[in-house]
Amino acid sequence: MTIPTRQIRAVYNDKTIRVYQAYSDAIADSALKHGTFISPPFKMERMTWIKPSFLWMMYRSGWGKKDSGQKRILAIDISREGFEWALEHSCLSHFDPNLYSSKEEWQKIKEQSPVRIQWDPERDINLQPQEHRAIQIGLSKEAVKLYVNEWIQNITDITPLTHEIQALIEHRKLKEAQAKLPTEIMYAKTSSLCI
Repeated sequence: MTIPTRQIRAVYNDKTIRVYQAYSDAIADSALKHGTFISPPFKMERMTWIKPSFLWMMYRSGWGKKDSGQKRILAIDISREGFEWALEHSCLSHFDPNLYSSKEEWQKIKEQSPVRIQWDPERDINLQPQEHRAIQIGLSKEAVKLYVNEWIQNITDITPLTHEIQALIEHRKLKEAQAKLPTEIMYAKTSSLCI
């Protein structure tokens, strides 16, 4: 079955959807202790990117080994309502002539939107790019406050799992590695938005 170029795929149920972020020890430890992100060390004024794709997060963070700022991989379960709100209040991070009549229109919408959407090539288990794309959602302004104060339901440190999967891949045990990957399915979004 062919996967559409742009399709949200995630681990979710009727109440929550899982997203991933990679952080330093200080931010990860604080988030795990408090059940959400606390400033400091988390910076509320910065855009924070959440990613429903596990393998895209692994590509971005190098399996949690790229640098000290991304060494801890967190699986964050957020409310479906929060996720929907983010999609409904989003704007593409790049101009798309199929969606906007002009760059000026896009720029105006972007300035008013607290959420950015970016579509990047999905990755396979070897972190090679795929034809279809994975969504990244950038939260800023009021969206960050809602994320931190209302949407987050649970935070899990999955760094050991990511290292285990990477070790299996390095030892060419791809079937075992594949079996440990999260099962991400098409997200049946209820939002009517242009992404």
